Parts: sequence; structure tokens; C-alpha cells
Amino acid sequence: MVQRVYRVPDVSCQHCVRAITGELEKIPGIRSVHVDLDTKLVTVIADDSVSEEQIRAGIAEAGYEIAG
Repeated sequence: MVQRVYRVPDVSCQHCVRAITGELEKIPGIRSVHVDLDTKLVTVIADDSVSEEQIRAGIAEAGYEIAG
């Protein structure tokens, strides 16, 4: 298992949470997704088989950009 944290400055509401969570949960091997609206952080826990590129693509597919 691996934990990855991404700063996503445009998250601001429950719609954002649902959009990101929904896209990431489609990826096989994603174990949990937590979107913190206050800190603008998306925390993903996934199997080692899930690549960083897959997670980044899922967040992009939801319509959001990762800072940095």
C-alpha cells in the first residue's frame, strides 16, 4: 500500500469531492480517497500497482488540476 497526497487548489464544495472521489474509485487498486476542502488536499491510499500517472489522470478526468 502507498499513500499519496496532492494539492488541488480548485476544490471548494461537495460536488468537487464527489467528482474526484468518483473518478479515482474507478481505478482498480484504489483503496480510499479523502478530499479535504479546508486544506485543498486529496489523499489517496492505493495498492503498489497503481501508478502516480493513473491517479493524476483520474484527478484531471474529474476536471481538476494538481498544484505544483
